Amino acid sequence: MLRITVSEEHSSWRIKLEGKLAGNLVQEARQAWESVPETARSVEVDLTGVTCIDDEGRSLLEVMNQRGARFVARGVATTALLSEICARRRTPGIVRSLAVLAALWTFAGLAPVRAQDAPPAPLRLTLKDAVALALRQNPQVAIANLSLAQSQEQSKVSRSALLPQASLAASEQVTRGNVEALLGTKMPNFPGHIGPFWAIQAGPAVSVPLLDLAAWRRWQAARESERTSEASRMTARELNAQLVVSQYLGGLRAAAEVHAAQSRLDLAKALHQLAADLQESGAGTGIDTLRANVEYQNERQKYSEASTRLKIALFGLARLLNLDPRQTIELADEQSFFETPAYESGDSLARAFAERPEMKEIQSRLRATELQVRAAQDERLPRITAAGGWSLQGLTPATMIPAYQFGAKVEIPLITSGRIQAETAVASVEMKKLAETERDVRNRIALEVKTAVAELESARIETEAAGLGVRLAREGVTQAQDRFKAGVANNIEVITAQDALARANDNQIGALYRYNQSRADLARATGQMERLYSK
Repeated sequence: MLRITVSEEHSSWRIKLEGKLAGNLVQEARQAWESVPETARSVEVDLTGVTCIDDEGRSLLEVMNQRGARFVARGVATTALLSEICARRRTPGIVRSLAVLAALWTFAGLAPVRAQDAPPAPLRLTLKDAVALALRQNPQVAIANLSLAQSQEQSKVSRSALLPQASLAASEQVTRGNVEALLGTKMPNFPGHIGPFWAIQAGPAVSVPLLDLAAWRRWQAARESERTSEASRMTARELNAQLVVSQYLGGLRAAAEVHAAQSRLDLAKALHQLAADLQESGAGTGIDTLRANVEYQNERQKYSEASTRLKIALFGLARLLNLDPRQTIELADEQSFFETPAYESGDSLARAFAERPEMKEIQSRLRATELQVRAAQDERLPRITAAGGWSLQGLTPATMIPAYQFGAKVEIPLITSGRIQAETAVASVEMKKLAETERDVRNRIALEVKTAVAELESARIETEAAGLGVRLAREGVTQAQDRFKAGVANNIEVITAQDALARANDNQIGALYRYNQSRADLARATGQMERLYSK
């Protein structure tokens, strides 16, 4: 939006601009500038409230500069632009003073907005850029990555139970024993105790599991849990990509509504001016001008609402991307919103069952639980372990000699008081629960795929019909405008045609949004979200 205030005092004119001097808004500023008579003693242009200047706005400022306008500005960017424009004119004035003052402020650190406090430049993103950025720095994706790393380490812990263990120990002991307690009787003429003896021992010890099927099954289950975490990570990435794509598509829809509202606003303004001109020339009536003005104000309101929706959509996208709150976003794929790329849906259901990470996750959990059942059952089997140690032993370091012990141990559980049976039952119940969950997930995926395919086909037909509707509505506006100009009809036909065009624009934008969203929904339903939108 651009707010323009024109005032006159003692043959001196002042034009105050607030908002964006860009796009179609430049024409309004140009009309305000041309409304100032050439006989004006001086013209001052206040740009302190301008937030954005594009190439068309710069061209208008150059025209003002050539006609001797004086500028008032604030901010390093605006002041630098004005100093560059005014460098072509050698007459001294407030602009050159402002340029010098801005340079002094910058070097002296007295600028009203310091460089480190200035908001970052707008971030222009395509849809693929937005998805890739979200997959890199979204907190939910980061948490899923950490969970996968945790599962990988837990798998290493389970594997360590199957590998040799070695340790190094050193000890020193002092022993004194009661002879009567050791022998069970008191011996005459024999000391009541033996010792104390000092013993020193130092050396390595090792143990190797030779047969432990339960530990082997637990390691296999841990590996399946690692695959489960990988599938969960892919699920988080797919869901995050879906959120970003939906938000980006919502932003594209809002941007399309802004452009359509701007186009209708320009048309309503032109028709209002036409009605006013016809009334002034006596060929039109006041009621025609009034109707046109009402329609113009309605379009102004719709344009403001569309602009607000676009801002809110961009705010939501920045939040999903975990960006700096001061960071603004620009959508680089606005033109692609009006495209309708095809999406093959012939084998969507089979592809979904094979590619959806939720299916992979539940299947990995099923395999892990099955291995846990077998691990619990294998605890009834013997376990064989070999262990041994070598050390130096003696009463003093000088008298230490090598000593060793090696052996094998076989353990056969006889009575576990129902522990193994309970562990097996718990794992079996978990398997049944996972089987029911798998059935539910499979049915839910089938519903999502079928719904997305049906909506995609319907949206394709809607886009074709809506596109034709817009073309016909534009033709209707043109014919109604020509009839109004020729004086063979009042502007009721024009207003009716404008309303029809507005509805046609809304229908087209809604149909395009539904098509793009249905395409994204089908990609999500078949597990192709990241592949389609980030690569």
